[in-house]
Amino acid sequence: MKRLDELTALLAGLGGVSRTGIVTEHGFGRRTAEAGVASGAITRPRRGWLAAKDADRMLVAAARLGVVLTCRTQASRLGLWVHDHRGRPHFAIPPHSARKLPFEAKLHRGRCPVPRHPDALVDPIENVLAHIAQCEPFEQALATWESALNKNLVTVESLRGLHWKTEARRVLERAIPFSDAGLETYMRERLRWLKLRIRVQIWIGGHRVDTLIGDRLVVQIDGSHHVGSQRSADIRHDAQLMLRGYRVIRVSYHQVMFDWASVQDLIMRAVAQGHHLAR
Repeated sequence: MKRLDELTALLAGLGGVSRTGIVTEHGFGRRTAEAGVASGAITRPRRGWLAAKDADRMLVAAARLGVVLTCRTQASRLGLWVHDHRGRPHFAIPPHSARKLPFEAKLHRGRCPVPRHPDALVDPIENVLAHIAQCEPFEQALATWESALNKNLVTVESLRGLHWKTEARRVLERAIPFSDAGLETYMRERLRWLKLRIRVQIWIGGHRVDTLIGDRLVVQIDGSHHVGSQRSADIRHDAQLMLRGYRVIRVSYHQVMFDWASVQDLIMRAVAQGHHLAR
């Protein structure tokens, strides 16, 4: 009979949580699992499941509740841009399931583009994006999709080969892989009406800029980390851009998120004065 330390190593290799049947297939008997539970090295989230004591708490919870992590919840776990990380968790369950949870959660029952293995505790990235497109407003869904593209978790080409619902097809038609953060997606989408060329995350003079409108109007978005030495570097870069003939507008995260009208007004006036044109 295999030893307990071998069982804990197997669970770690399986992501920390596994069905008991898979453990049995690897040659571990019931006594070894029982010894692990008794010692505290292993937990039993639910009948038919085993977990290492240091397993990811979200995976343990998914096994205990009989759900799959998806949509905003799994997107956040993957480090993708999500408009708001707060709020109820999002889980996937079988289409005709009547499962009820002891707390408020968003339950996704719809069919997905990629088949989901019955033992899965997390959705494939394509399914996560499918639920995002159904669940979030267009602009927010687009930002999450572009974040996944930017992190190379998916490609536009691979996504085009799948069958999508109407909302997801619309997002895919507009998605590009260059936006490093959701605010750049918001900026590009909100300014489409200007009918100007808008590029994000491009290199000018050895530095990346957040957004370039037309030929010469640069819009930089400052986050909370733009202080101290970072702020000094930003000032130097702005000066270099201006010496190269660019005009720079620098706005904050708060302005883009909560005071878009003022940001749009600045850009409209800069465009009206021709600051986006090459001289």
